[in-house]
Amino acid sequence: MRATNSSSVTRSSSSNLSCRKLNKKRKIPNISQIPILNLTSDEDLRDQQIHQQLISDYLYHGDQTFVCTMCHAQLWTYEALKGNTSGKKTSYSMCCGSGKVELPELKEAPTNYQNLFRNFDPKGKNFMKNIRRFNSMFSFTSMGGKVDSSINRGNDPYVFRLSGQNYHCMGSLQPTDGSKPKFSQLYIYDTENEITNRQHAFSTQNEGCTSTSDSLDIEIISFLKVMLDSTNKLVKCYRMARDCFDENPHIDLKLRLIGRRQQDGRTYNLPTASEVAGLIVGDIGDGIDNRDIIVTTKSGSLQRINELHPAYLGLQYPLLFPYGDDGYRVDIPHRDVDHSTNTKRRFCTMREFFAYRIQDRDNVFSLILNSRRLFQQFLRLYYIRNQQKFLRCKSYETLKSIQSHGNIDISNVGKRVILPSSFTGGARYMMQNYLDAMSLCKWFGYPDFFITVTCNPKWPEIKRFLANTTLNPEDRPDILSRLFKIKLDSLIKDLKKKRLLGSVQAVVYTVEFQKRGLPHAHICLFMHSDNKLPTVEHIDRVISAEIPNKDDDPELYSLVSEFMMHGPCGSDNPKCPCMSENKCSKNFPKPFLENTSIDSNGYPIYRRRNDGSFIEKSGIKLDNRSVVPYHKTLLKRYQAHINVDWCNQAVSIKYLFKYINKGPDRATVEVAQNNNGGDNDDAPVDEIKNFYDCRYLSACEASWRIYGFDVHYDGF
Repeated sequence: MRATNSSSVTRSSSSNLSCRKLNKKRKIPNISQIPILNLTSDEDLRDQQIHQQLISDYLYHGDQTFVCTMCHAQLWTYEALKGNTSGKKTSYSMCCGSGKVELPELKEAPTNYQNLFRNFDPKGKNFMKNIRRFNSMFSFTSMGGKVDSSINRGNDPYVFRLSGQNYHCMGSLQPTDGSKPKFSQLYIYDTENEITNRQHAFSTQNEGCTSTSDSLDIEIISFLKVMLDSTNKLVKCYRMARDCFDENPHIDLKLRLIGRRQQDGRTYNLPTASEVAGLIVGDIGDGIDNRDIIVTTKSGSLQRINELHPAYLGLQYPLLFPYGDDGYRVDIPHRDVDHSTNTKRRFCTMREFFAYRIQDRDNVFSLILNSRRLFQQFLRLYYIRNQQKFLRCKSYETLKSIQSHGNIDISNVGKRVILPSSFTGGARYMMQNYLDAMSLCKWFGYPDFFITVTCNPKWPEIKRFLANTTLNPEDRPDILSRLFKIKLDSLIKDLKKKRLLGSVQAVVYTVEFQKRGLPHAHICLFMHSDNKLPTVEHIDRVISAEIPNKDDDPELYSLVSEFMMHGPCGSDNPKCPCMSENKCSKNFPKPFLENTSIDSNGYPIYRRRNDGSFIEKSGIKLDNRSVVPYHKTLLKRYQAHINVDWCNQAVSIKYLFKYINKGPDRATVEVAQNNNGGDNDDAPVDEIKNFYDCRYLSACEASWRIYGFDVHYDGF
């Protein structure tokens, strides 16, 4: 769909060349030349512009030219050939688990509704800019967790970042006396003024740079109401409850949202009305499944929705699932699996489900992938607690009991809920990798290079992918993560096999995510003894911290100007993110230095000559003192921020390995009150809760985990 080669450009160029040759041979006097019309399409011109931006040394990965024969997902060549060097496989692990995952296609949304996503007229622009607010207006459930809105200050692209565990709650059918209706209650209560009620319920929320009055378009709210009334099965169930209350306002009514489906989840995802919900008058009675959601008339409290309920996604994202489609179910079998199949894993996992759903496919318009800010919210992560029995938690209880032997009162000793070392990003995972990395030092010595590479949202592949859409790079965090993974793997391959910095004995890297969500990797290289840098002269040949000459190497000059200049900060820009206590936390600008040297702690001080070179940014002239150290070949080949530092000292190694394995940023501190006035050391420890409560999660990181990419790597 987006994949277009440049053959048309080549044909146009060759035809023009042929015309010029022909005109040279046949010069007929007194006859004017027939004008040749330029039939080059806008798409071809855009391709030419993108290719003109490519530097000759750049590693270009092209378009998504491979299509999975099982699920029709589009992949880049590197993704398709990874683990498939022969090229014989036609189904791939990234999209459908090499054919294991089989899910039904989502029903195509109404055309007039799709136009809100496709068109960039004032109505469509307003809808897309405020899509999270419009979704909240029609959502049945509220979202738990703390949304970090402070990160969206200024003119930077919008980022959705969540702190704490993400969960959804639902209230009663009707609001309590004196309360205003919210969420699902808006489908039942005072529906004659429903549009006004929905507008007022969310008019005070603030989302980034959107306004709170002009952007709430009554026309859009009316359109969405009519569409969902006619298409969404969940909405129809709530309208049935409304009709019951209209007939008898004092009826004791309960709505049962059924948690089990009878049909095969591989082929059906649009349940019938009887499968979705049922109205119960009076007592509940028997036959209620533990996964069912029972919504009472007026409870005055919220109930948390089970993440494994089929309607979980439809209740929270009605604008992404306008028909009330089922989401993930625990009983979706893998392809060609039945009850008699004896395999270790017979059913689709939640990670496989989401990895399947967030793929671009031929001739399919996905509301999810084109929902911009709502897509960032849609991507999230949580950890199910049902694996605790396999993690030997009883051993922790036993050890705790032995440790507390002799203590009379052990009533506060509870079960410890743990995160195993296999859980990516947990404390045990980080400690295990830290110890593994330190063991490499024992075998290979200290690392020689410390490289930091950051995702570039303006990579030519991303520009080309989004060329025929109205989306921005931040609207597709899944594509940013996939391209960064491709680039990172290629970088490691270049370092190990092509030996761009010399012969490498071992590599260790950890992937982290910036506060604005972009992935970056910290890499440590252990070089062969023949390729170490024993003197400062060797360092100068590999690492540069100066602005290149614009006339000698204009390409390198352009890349350094775009990616490797720090700031401006300090007094020129006191609001720069690097500023802490009125000074740059990275110690820029560095001092001028005629020759590279090593300080007493083993850190290099790179050559930064005062040669008059400067690059102007935001009206401030930045000279060599603001250049981030780089390697010329790597910068040209990957066109991104790639900081290359030399390190080979005992003092620095401990800091480096602590840095790359420090784990996610901690965001909150919980103070627990002890009613007994003493220590609360015996309180049950819930490591899963601590993991969620003390970290932020961005859409790029959620995408990275959904695709199952490693955040830590060590290889020889």
